Amino acid sequence: MRAMVLEKLGPIESKPLQLQYIDTHRIKKNNDLLIKIEACGVCRSQLHGIEGDWKKYGIPPALPTIPGHEIVGTVAEIGPNVKNYHVGQRVGISPLHGSCLNCDYCSMGREHLCDHAEITGETMLGGYAEYITVTEDFVTPIPDSMKSEYAAPLFCAGITAYKAVKASEPKTNKSVGIFGVGGVGHLTVEFAKLQGMRVIGIARNKTHLDVAKRVGADNVIQYTENSDFLSSLIKEEGLLDSAIVFAPSGKIVDLAINSVKKGGTIVLGVLAEIPNFDIFSEKTLRGTLIGSRTDMREVIKLAEQNDMKIIYKSFPLEKANSVLEDLKYSRIEARAVLTP
Repeated sequence: MRAMVLEKLGPIESKPLQLQYIDTHRIKKNNDLLIKIEACGVCRSQLHGIEGDWKKYGIPPALPTIPGHEIVGTVAEIGPNVKNYHVGQRVGISPLHGSCLNCDYCSMGREHLCDHAEITGETMLGGYAEYITVTEDFVTPIPDSMKSEYAAPLFCAGITAYKAVKASEPKTNKSVGIFGVGGVGHLTVEFAKLQGMRVIGIARNKTHLDVAKRVGADNVIQYTENSDFLSSLIKEEGLLDSAIVFAPSGKIVDLAINSVKKGGTIVLGVLAEIPNFDIFSEKTLRGTLIGSRTDMREVIKLAEQNDMKIIYKSFPLEKANSVLEDLKYSRIEARAVLTP
């Protein structure tokens, strides 16, 4: 099969992903599915892994590897004990490729927090390829009404956005600022609007602010290094009830914390340095990480029922390096999707 293989970490400008022909995955477990990949979303976390930014976190854990963790495809082959899926069925795979299914986290339906979780495109070879295997326990069916390229971003950006909104303790008319409106942020705007929230989109890039408006943001405010953002926010909106941060910057995290009322909630959906935190303001600072299998099914259901807008552009698999470079320099409007 064709795959974009990472053998050495380096800046994306050096084109570290190489198109190679490698052995097609084979079914090894009795409940395995072999998936022919039709679409794989491109996530900024892959860029951090490829360039070595997350080496201190052990990502990627080994080389060579194949990135890619928001995948939609068709079942090409099934193991002898598969019960719930059939050849020809379309399914999706999130970053959560597997877990032990026995620990306390798994028993509570929080298997994405399992200490032995397997991560697509990190601990397991990912979706920048033509095929992948996964057990039937960790796939989600895709409705016929959804194109594969439309559905793929839901399997990381979508579930990340959904979980971040849940973590913000949403209520009707409660205000939330989305700091970093891009591939994940534009979906966060939509999930927050489904909860009846007043949504303020915040970004450096005017294109991303336009995207926020297109998907329903009530207001957008541009952030620049030289502007007094907090004064502009207070003038237009007052302090916020909550904030969700997708911009990987300690400065933006600090700004988001200061943008929220006393007793409010700040949700971090990104790895960033956390600045000094004033405990006397009784604010809640909360992290969020993808979601469970139940969350993933709910994301697909909400997207289908509400005809959510997913702004994406498709590219051939072999363009992965240039697409990631465009992502690095904010030249991607919202989400990019690779198609083998």
